Amino acid sequence: MADYKAARLASDIQRIIGGKMRDLKDPRVDAERLTVVRAEVSRDRSVARIYVSSLDGINAAKEAVKGLESASGLLRHEIVSVLGIRKAPELRFTADDSAEYSAHISKLLRELDLPKDNDDEAKETDNDS
Repeated sequence: MADYKAARLASDIQRIIGGKMRDLKDPRVDAERLTVVRAEVSRDRSVARIYVSSLDGINAAKEAVKGLESASGLLRHEIVSVLGIRKAPELRFTADDSAEYSAHISKLLRELDLPKDNDDEAKETDNDS
């Protein structure tokens, strides 16, 4: 993002929406399992694309997107009031599977670490003898 103001606005929008998700009463939006991965704002700052990921998978993220789209008016109002801008950008939500993918990678790394830890313990018990 070459435009510094757009990048700063995107960061602020990401922070505000991430915090406001906890207050939404829509059952499709499970704030405990959702993450706002990133936000991108167009150069003219009229459109903001928000990427949402769920630990429960891409289908849960798609359901959450529907809930967030229905609450976009409330979220835009919050953006205007917190940032003190005249007009909030149009919010477009996109489901992302990066949280699920990173959880999968983390699980694989933990599995790879287990045999290594067992070898270290075996060496320690051999040295103690």
